[in-house]
Amino acid sequence: MAGTRAAIRYAKAVLALAREQDATETVYEDMQLVKETVAGSRELQLMLKNPVIKTDVKKSALREIFASVHKISGDLIDILAANNRIALLGQVAGQYVGVYDEAHGRQVAVVTTAVPLTDRLKAGVLQKVKELTGKDAVLKNIIDEGIMGGFILRIGDLQYNASIANRLSNLKRTFSFN
Repeated sequence: MAGTRAAIRYAKAVLALAREQDATETVYEDMQLVKETVAGSRELQLMLKNPVIKTDVKKSALREIFASVHKISGDLIDILAANNRIALLGQVAGQYVGVYDEAHGRQVAVVTTAVPLTDRLKAGVLQKVKELTGKDAVLKNIIDEGIMGGFILRIGDLQYNASIANRLSNLKRTFSFN
């Protein structure tokens, strides 16, 4: 993904500044808000990437949308605008969340299921992730009816696929080779 390295550098710089000002938790919440807002709005994504729209217009729109954020988070918008990197805002916010979680011993466990997980199943998955990795995890549930049943668990680079679609695919390969 273009700009990922730059986004990581900005995220680490924001985290360092937030640590200096003892505002890491507040900025973390801001970055989650920014990440979700940008990811959830196709119009906002298009506006950020559109080279025809002037950077000042983008900056003022973002300052209006994120008027309630901490000064550090607001200054990030100004810095990205000044460096002509405003389109990276969503990526920087996502990288900040990841760097913050990593620094606090948390990781994201992505569970793909055909139906939403119940609270009991979420607790079981989180307990299993802690047993496997020794770290706490933030659980993200993705719904994909295409897996038919079962689940796919991703923790960092590790993936465990216990979906029915995967099992059927394996059976198909077994029978087609014999």
